[in-house]
Amino acid sequence: MIFEALNYAATRWMTSREHRPFIRYSINLWSRGRRCASAWAEHERNCNQVILKAASAITPRRTVVVLGSGLLRDVPVVALSRAFDTVVLVDLVHIASVRAWVAYKGLKNVRFIERDLSGYDALRTCEVPEPLDFLRRVPWLDLVVSANLLSQIGMGVKKRLAAETAPMPDDAVAQLIQAHIDGLKQVAASTCLITDISFEVIDRTGSVHEKTDLLAGVEPPPAVAGWDWPVAPLGEESKDYRIQHKVIYAACD
Repeated sequence: MIFEALNYAATRWMTSREHRPFIRYSINLWSRGRRCASAWAEHERNCNQVILKAASAITPRRTVVVLGSGLLRDVPVVALSRAFDTVVLVDLVHIASVRAWVAYKGLKNVRFIERDLSGYDALRTCEVPEPLDFLRRVPWLDLVVSANLLSQIGMGVKKRLAAETAPMPDDAVAQLIQAHIDGLKQVAASTCLITDISFEVIDRTGSVHEKTDLLAGVEPPPAVAGWDWPVAPLGEESKDYRIQHKVIYAACD
């Protein structure tokens, strides 16, 4: 617990006031990632491989933007730093340990941007959500990676809606998930979308007790590849059940 507390305190100091409520989620994910490192290894390896494959097809390699960079467990940031002139990491929160690791590695061409990528505030004020419009202003942009972010947008929006007092569209979650996909399609660069699309709750016998769509009915782009991600192996949330997510990789060009 001491490491989590120190990480939280350091992260709070370097995070803007409006995004501080989200630090706890990032720290919890960091802790789970450490506990489930073995179970997550194949998923992270697959993510790294498809990102590097997308990058290898690009010439020139000037700027790459990673949306939802998170803990960098699923992003080959060292390889990207060597391949591109500039690497831009965008997320609501960049925890202190991740920033420190990047500094320790001497990745001087890596930039951190703290930004809400959901588009929620625009929808709340009855505007057309364009959460990725800022990408139009990124110079020399050659590759955009959306790294296991899309379903997190949906879950985050659901939590905000539960506490919302102003009227919101009934399909707010679907609208914002679609806005992210549309934004990737419209960007003037190559794209790499990695997202979990559903999850299953599975017991010890292999029987599926629950299956949930994580994209609120929105159809993702055609998958180039797919795999299972054991987000919560047996013993993580329950000794009787495990939670497994279905992940796809797609291009939105």
